[in-house]
Amino acid sequence: MSKVKIRTPFFETSTKNYIFGDDVLDFAKACDAASQKYDVDVLFIAPYMEIRRIREHCPNLIILAPYMDTLRPGRGMADVLPEAIKAAGADGVVINHVERPMTLSAIRKTIERADELDLLTFVCADTVEEAMAVAHFKPDIINPEPSELIGSGQASDMSYVAEAIKAVKSVNSDIMVEQAAGITTAQQIYDFIMAGSEAAGSASGILNSDDPESLLDDMVAAVKRAREDLQRR
Repeated sequence: MSKVKIRTPFFETSTKNYIFGDDVLDFAKACDAASQKYDVDVLFIAPYMEIRRIREHCPNLIILAPYMDTLRPGRGMADVLPEAIKAAGADGVVINHVERPMTLSAIRKTIERADELDLLTFVCADTVEEAMAVAHFKPDIINPEPSELIGSGQASDMSYVAEAIKAVKSVNSDIMVEQAAGITTAQQIYDFIMAGSEAAGSASGILNSDDPESLLDDMVAAVKRAREDLQRR
């Protein structure tokens, strides 16, 4: 067994708690269709209770759980068991999102636990300094997004993007770097990838838009366009 391989550039999205139930599955299906249409890998952060259903209906998606604990099978009534999210169909896990912050020690332990199960590790960082610190733990992906921009509709400026990428790569060049905070347009997706990010993503920017499925399609298409333009360089 080994971790799922991600092709870059890729796209990432989630539902957070903007939608729930069947609406989550419908959105996942739209992501799955866009992934197939544009031949772009799409990472989908799914609510725990929907992981198995999405796995069964969306074969093209790379599914991440929004968090997990580090306990092992046995006691732990309210904890999120890593083996359980793996068994449900998750390919990886989000670590240290601003809405579920963790200490550096907990981040390291969670990455190590996920690695035991070949789960992809997608770690959020609030600052460039935190991103550099996390990079020493060798996660698969780092998403260095300032917390004040998440859900704000205001994206990071390009100087921050360049600084964050340089910082992470200076520690470990194998780590993929994504930008996601505050993205609301397909052009931003394209611009961030062309600036050196291996991925870009959006959640509230899509789900709060007038036509989420259309914007989603445009964003995944922008990833494909950036990939093709990078290949021509």
